[in-house]
Amino acid sequence: MLFAQKKTSREEMRKLVSDDLAFSVQQYKTLMKMLPPGELPKTYEAATNKLITSDAEWWCSGFYPGTLWYLYEYSSDAVIKEEAERRMAIIKDEVFNTTNHDLGFKVFCSFGNAYRITGKQEYKEAILSAAKSLASRYRPSIKSIQSWDSSAKYKCPVIIDNLMNLELLEWSSKNGGEKRFDKIAVDHANTTLQNHFRANYSCYHVVDYNLKTGKAERKITRQGAADSSSWSRGQAWALYGYTMMYRFTKNNKYLLLAKNISKFILNNPHLPSDMIPYWDYNAPGIPGAYRDASAAAIMASAFLELGRYTKGENRMQYVMAAEKILQTLSSDLYRAKLGTNGGFLLQHSVGAIPFNSEVDVPLTYADYYFVEALTRYKNWYL
Repeated sequence: MLFAQKKTSREEMRKLVSDDLAFSVQQYKTLMKMLPPGELPKTYEAATNKLITSDAEWWCSGFYPGTLWYLYEYSSDAVIKEEAERRMAIIKDEVFNTTNHDLGFKVFCSFGNAYRITGKQEYKEAILSAAKSLASRYRPSIKSIQSWDSSAKYKCPVIIDNLMNLELLEWSSKNGGEKRFDKIAVDHANTTLQNHFRANYSCYHVVDYNLKTGKAERKITRQGAADSSSWSRGQAWALYGYTMMYRFTKNNKYLLLAKNISKFILNNPHLPSDMIPYWDYNAPGIPGAYRDASAAAIMASAFLELGRYTKGENRMQYVMAAEKILQTLSSDLYRAKLGTNGGFLLQHSVGAIPFNSEVDVPLTYADYYFVEALTRYKNWYL
């Protein structure tokens, strides 16, 4: 590994996690006050002090209520719970949406956390309905779930992000849903393993398939620096996705792939010593390129889970990497001051630089995986 770090004491990490979670509860009350009824947060423009919002269909619509459920679990604050319930009501009909693959993000991050914490049957029913909707996008000829609909630009695109939605299927198959959901998730994970990765375990963002032949015709990017580059959030999705698939299946090939992806990340010569990656590991302009706090937060959460499935030096390596990320994200450079940043927790995330969209701004999924990583550290390592 290229980053150097002394072992952080348990007491130091306990204080950091406690401070961050307490801050997050208060900071999200700022966001609550700014957020209009019937809308969901997307990002914030500091120059105009403007909160940018979304409707239920936006792929990130589940992250804000999902974060609120984590914060309610920590704080038992009824104000936080009531806000989570209000905002989840906005996205409840998304469980029937078959037009995109983002139902795991939208529904499992929100209704999944809600059901885990409250045990309400209506939340479970929403999860199972969403799994059925997601399964409708499975394409037998490619043994994968189609990401975006066919268009003039793409025949049958599958993006690396889609791995994250498999958690919805796997959980549902084991909690009263259809057993075929597991087969679909496994098929998709196996197809992605076969076609999305290069020899060094970096991954392509988009693989475009021919539905008639089942062949992968193009391997390209949409949000990365180049078709041949490694988009950092894509690497984080891959690390998280295969670690999660090992949790459900206990298939060692998924664990091995997660370990190899982690080697690519941790030994990458372009990974900064503070563990917050550039938006692409091959971004032009390094070291002056933008960093991506969202990729770092996803990595931290994934490394903490990967640490549970490994032993000895490997386990220490993953946990220390997560600790370093959390320490950096908790610093003044990345964690906002109370009452600023539109109520978002983290600064300096990157959405899609090729489209000049959401560049160097706060994002809901950065906050979500930051709070998830803090919660995981608290529950598993303290």
